[in-house]
Amino acid sequence: MEFLCYHRDRTGSLPLRDALTEAHWAYMDQYAEEMIARGPTFGEDGETVSGSVHILDLPDAGAARAFAFDEPNYQAGVYRDVMLRRWRNVLGRTMWDFPGGRTGGDRFLVIGLGAVTAVGQAVDLALPPGRDDLIAYGPLLSDDGATWLGTAALVRAPDPEAARAVLRTPDAYAAVEVHDWQFGGRPS
Repeated sequence: MEFLCYHRDRTGSLPLRDALTEAHWAYMDQYAEEMIARGPTFGEDGETVSGSVHILDLPDAGAARAFAFDEPNYQAGVYRDVMLRRWRNVLGRTMWDFPGGRTGGDRFLVIGLGAVTAVGQAVDLALPPGRDDLIAYGPLLSDDGATWLGTAALVRAPDPEAARAVLRTPDAYAAVEVHDWQFGGRPS
């Protein structure tokens, strides 16, 4: 089962996050085989870390909750909240398989949260045009995987508006978030 976990940072938590860098990486190293994508998001200035996204293939919802809530930054109070949702890997690959590589161009996390009136009325399930710029793409699903709750993507795009356009049915979403994102992992 695939899951998207997005930890959002608490305001002012960067010093604590920095102090826990090695503990975070050591924790993530335990999930290297399960990882589909990972990396930090950034605030409006493009430099201040605002959160961390992890997409993983785990055995079940219990394992996903353990991953999200046992994470050292979460345990220490770095994060203000956690979004944890089932997700389906429409591309069938990891970020390391992305033909565009780790660098070159701006990268974004796009999260479209389904409108209450649209819950269950799945949209944007097919891959959008511009597949070469998609790093990860898929629907957000209910815990049992039966109900569409939105769509999430990691995309290379020239700007946030172009990234947002990966969601071709904007009226189906109550809200759309676009965050600067970069490939994560231990520096080589």
